[in-house]
Amino acid sequence: MEALESTLRSVLGPITQHLPAPLKSAGTQLIGESCYRSLVHDLTITDTVCLKLGISKALGVGIIAASSIVKIPQLLKLLNSQSAEGISFLSYFLETVSYLISLLYNVRNRFPFSTYGETALIGIQNVAISVLVLNYTGRGALAAAFVAGLAAVGYALYSETITSMATFQYLSTGAAIMGVASKLPQIYSCYKEQGTGQLSAFAVFNYLAGSLTRIFTTLQEVDDKIILYNFIAGFALNAILAAQMIYYWNSPTTGKTPEHKLTSAGKAALKEPIQQAAEQIQAQTSGTEKRSSPTTRRRG
Repeated sequence: MEALESTLRSVLGPITQHLPAPLKSAGTQLIGESCYRSLVHDLTITDTVCLKLGISKALGVGIIAASSIVKIPQLLKLLNSQSAEGISFLSYFLETVSYLISLLYNVRNRFPFSTYGETALIGIQNVAISVLVLNYTGRGALAAAFVAGLAAVGYALYSETITSMATFQYLSTGAAIMGVASKLPQIYSCYKEQGTGQLSAFAVFNYLAGSLTRIFTTLQEVDDKIILYNFIAGFALNAILAAQMIYYWNSPTTGKTPEHKLTSAGKAALKEPIQQAAEQIQAQTSGTEKRSSPTTRRRG
């Protein structure tokens, strides 16, 4: 190992010891000054404590980066098929509420962003998917109420005057249970339909890998059993969902709609609500102009 370190220092040392200031600053903020000097500046790969932290931080950043697109294939599949067959709104509702509580719990505890950042990005995508599911199942009128309700809950949880940390502890435990329970309606839906419908394979398998990685990063960086048990339970149910995806891969009820690009049907479905919103704005503007325009009729 010492020979390997010596080789690395002779080859990479001139580079790692003279990195640009922005990169050095980012690295120091990510893993701390002592670990940055040990791993990057001195290339001491036998420093197991810093090495584990560095791996954990790298995995965390990777998860956050991947989470920005993890649900995009699911969105594309919904838009392309214009169908929510096989997708449980209850599952997305429970998961979104769970993510909202978990996100604000981490924010208020000031945990490292690299240990929970994906919850914000996935939560936003979940809201978009939930709105589409409601729309494609004939419950479009509930979409606005759903979004408004999430905003109200988010404000209440963020406010320390409304929600104390003692209360948040109980809510966080509930969120962990809710996060686990959110997978059950989807698992049951796949079992009932004997297929996965429009469920995205990309999202399912990425969730499985992400939940496994989060177990490791939580063990390394966060001393909170609630969060750890949440990820362990989530991994177990994600594994069941992934197994269903494989088992029902060739089922007639498993949708084969493209999930890697937006088709012409998907583009039309995406433009439709935008056009409707534009027409409503135009109609309201026209109505306002008519009401406010001066009359030319002579007054007697």
